Amino acid sequence: MGSRAVVCAAGALLLPLAACAAVSEDSAGGKVLTVFAAASLTEPFQTLGARFEGDRPGTRVEFNFAGSSALAHQINEGAPADVFASADRRTMDAVADEGHLADEPSVFARNRLEIAVPPGNPADVTGLADLADADTAVALCAREVPCGAAAEAVMAAADVAVTPVTEEEDVRAALTKVRLNEVDAALVYRTDVRSAGEDVEGIAFDEAAAAPNDYPIAVVAGASEPGLAAEWVELLVSQEGAEVLGDAGFTEV
Repeated sequence: MGSRAVVCAAGALLLPLAACAAVSEDSAGGKVLTVFAAASLTEPFQTLGARFEGDRPGTRVEFNFAGSSALAHQINEGAPADVFASADRRTMDAVADEGHLADEPSVFARNRLEIAVPPGNPADVTGLADLADADTAVALCAREVPCGAAAEAVMAAADVAVTPVTEEEDVRAALTKVRLNEVDAALVYRTDVRSAGEDVEGIAFDEAAAAPNDYPIAVVAGASEPGLAAEWVELLVSQEGAEVLGDAGFTEV
């Protein structure tokens, strides 16, 4: 792959480096599609990205995976992106309200929370109520990000109060705490439990139905590659996209 020049929007020095995106053409003259996506979409988007590139020789897909609220902030501050895929409607609305979407978002998948524990479940967690035990070290997502907002909604619906030992910036960071045995449990998405394989065990709980997460996607206003962006959205809402997302544990809306 050739080297590519990097450009940052005005004020981007105040943002993480991920907010600086490469220009839409690499040194070999190929096109680059820049996709900002919720961290929980990492594996299926990488799979679909490889197919997208294979069907379009000379095209490359560049991903920025992070917490949805951080990505929305970057876009609203001027970070160049072609497509935004969020883990909830609220975060997408924050971008739409600033006039930074080129069209109406399309919901392409649904997710729900699950409890992740280390192999063997040493704290003997069996359900949501066990996370309220003061002796159980729990990781949650920060309330600003979709997985944190969903956790709050689920706990409120179940009348369960959980005091986490850590609040993480995105769902993958919360999952990592479990994978490293730094906590006894974390509230993450069922798709993240599946992606972790044998590194964690998942515990489904009925209360998760109180806060399902719908995932919307939209082309960003001023996209450098609006045509490719529209094609990416079409792929996500297609049967092919649904199958890849289904294999990762997402459900159709």
